[in-house]
Amino acid sequence: MRLRRKGNRRLRWCSLALAAGLAMAPLVGNQAARAVPAPRRIGVWLTNSPSPLYYSRERLEQAVAELAATGFNTLYPNVWSRGTTFHRSRWAPIEPALERSGARHDPICSLTEAAHRRGLKVIPWFEYGLMEPADAAVVRDNPEWVLQKRDGSSVMQMHSKPMVWLNPAHPGVQQRLLGLIGEIVQRCKVDGIQLDDHFAWPVELGYDPFTRALHRQETGREPPDNHTDRAWMTWRRHKLTALLRQLRATLRSNGLGSAYVSLSPGPFRFAYNVWLQDWEIWALGHLIDELVVQNYAYSVKGFERDLQQPALVKASGWGIPVEIGILAGFGGRTTAMANLNEKVRLAAERGHGVIYFYWEGLWGLHAGPEGEALRRSRFSQLHQGLQLLDLPQ
Repeated sequence: MRLRRKGNRRLRWCSLALAAGLAMAPLVGNQAARAVPAPRRIGVWLTNSPSPLYYSRERLEQAVAELAATGFNTLYPNVWSRGTTFHRSRWAPIEPALERSGARHDPICSLTEAAHRRGLKVIPWFEYGLMEPADAAVVRDNPEWVLQKRDGSSVMQMHSKPMVWLNPAHPGVQQRLLGLIGEIVQRCKVDGIQLDDHFAWPVELGYDPFTRALHRQETGREPPDNHTDRAWMTWRRHKLTALLRQLRATLRSNGLGSAYVSLSPGPFRFAYNVWLQDWEIWALGHLIDELVVQNYAYSVKGFERDLQQPALVKASGWGIPVEIGILAGFGGRTTAMANLNEKVRLAAERGHGVIYFYWEGLWGLHAGPEGEALRRSRFSQLHQGLQLLDLPQ
């Protein structure tokens, strides 16, 4: 469906906002009309931490009902975190807290069933990607799978915890990741999967024996000592791309379910130079179906500046949905509704859908001083305005 923006866009947004009962600032700018999905993506990430959501079927049912009533159309539940899954898997251990809870349901399947009954899509989010806790059993049992720095160390501090990265070029790692993703797609009949900035090859890594030997075999040379050497970065980036291509082909050929792949990276320059994620090539090469660029700038000014990054501006012409990840609330940071309205407005005027991080920051544990009732009402109004933008004119 094509957005039609005729006449004064400032007046256009105001009239739609008033029709939805909103009091938000008008749209500005002169971006050209572009094709967007129908309906526009309005989504939220859901996680177990810090949240009791996953441990009760009744709580999941209530959450989905509230989200549907408030205008959400897509849910991104976390299914892979801290080296554990939220279902019994042949590839990885179940999350300890879920096991201790005595829950008799599969949170992702239960969430999907509840969402599909209400017309919502579910795209499980593999948050930790290729990252594992340094003390995980898979790391102890398969040390040859672990990427290393030039000094032979492998541990990186991520989220204040010691983590390591599994090698995307290693066949054992590839088989495990493909199996981990394939089983949840098949079991729960979800609408796709999402990878994020942890589906990566950190630029400092790649000096482990396996990678050195593979690089020698393919190039006849040792990896350079400078981990930012452009040819060395390109070689490793191609290996990460090859794993994504393998995932895509596996989902399509094995009939496991939806082959839809969403990617939620950080800003392009950072993703490209630090994580070796070339999400421009991935999009143009039809390796991903959706791009959700994280923009967690707290101020509106910083948020608007990040919307203007060149790769994101270009992405609007790549023929895939482009959404913006927006911080609703997490920990001690809760974004006020007036601030959220402004950020959604800025994203919407550029044709983007929005995905909020995270569920408890909407009107749950991190609703802040505005409280549950006010925030639920305001989100409902805000999303009515977005839905009106997608109506044929």
